[in-house]
Amino acid sequence: MTPFGRCTIDADPLRAMVNSAELECRLRRINSRQNARVKELRRGFAEAAPNEQGEVAIEGMHLVEEAIRSGLRIGTVFFSESARERAHKLLPQLSSHTEALLLPDDVFGSAVPSESPQGIAALVRPKSFALADLFAPPPALLVVTAGLQDPGNLGTIARSGEAFGLTGLLLGDRSVSPWNWKVVRASAGSLFRVPTLKVELAKALSEIKSRGVRVLATSSHKGTLIADADLRGPVAFLVGNEGAGIPKDLLAQADEVVAIPQSARVESLNAGIAASIMLYEAARQRGTAISPRRHGDHGEE
Repeated sequence: MTPFGRCTIDADPLRAMVNSAELECRLRRINSRQNARVKELRRGFAEAAPNEQGEVAIEGMHLVEEAIRSGLRIGTVFFSESARERAHKLLPQLSSHTEALLLPDDVFGSAVPSESPQGIAALVRPKSFALADLFAPPPALLVVTAGLQDPGNLGTIARSGEAFGLTGLLLGDRSVSPWNWKVVRASAGSLFRVPTLKVELAKALSEIKSRGVRVLATSSHKGTLIADADLRGPVAFLVGNEGAGIPKDLLAQADEVVAIPQSARVESLNAGIAASIMLYEAARQRGTAISPRRHGDHGEE
């Protein structure tokens, strides 16, 4: 028998699964909105930035499971009373070092931003990266944002980026925080794995180019057609603000402007969609885009 908090748990290695009574032993009930970790969770969502321990706030069963799958350190996981059964599903996946708190529904709802909470949230420590980490494996495939402000766009870029071999995501001044809860949700967990770094754009672009990476700006109606652009070597796609586009001083640093052909009736593509198309084309040219399996094809030669 081994102690766990105020409970005693049978440590017999022959037991196939932990029963619900033992899982309940891991849950520590918190009733106050002023609890230090509850306040930390609320602050994490409000500030969209790591706390002093390097933790960020996430919400939802899928995202917490993605954090586990990504090997992130989870400091505290929070469950609402109405999500108690979900706690029994999730707890066996968590390290014994992870604190598990059970909150009344109103206390949980006061700490999370969504209007219809799933009853699960967590404080997790994302991986940190230096600029040098974003160039491997070669050839580098980067996205650099210049004032991108829509959370859905940034989340989409991270998700598409993971799908198409993005080696790094660089966020310039005035870009939305990658730990904004809407960004994390739109990325579906990809932000836990795609190397991401906030940078000073002018300095970062200079270093990128010094490493032999071509900087390509995107355009709706002018420039080299995407099918004619050579994306096989190391490239960085420069993505601008949804309304103002790419600032002229940064556009002047681009090696080439690449255009995605589209109907003249459409003024421009959504920034997340445009970046996704560019990333797909790069993966296609590099031969890294994976063809879908046909029905009945199980990969046999």
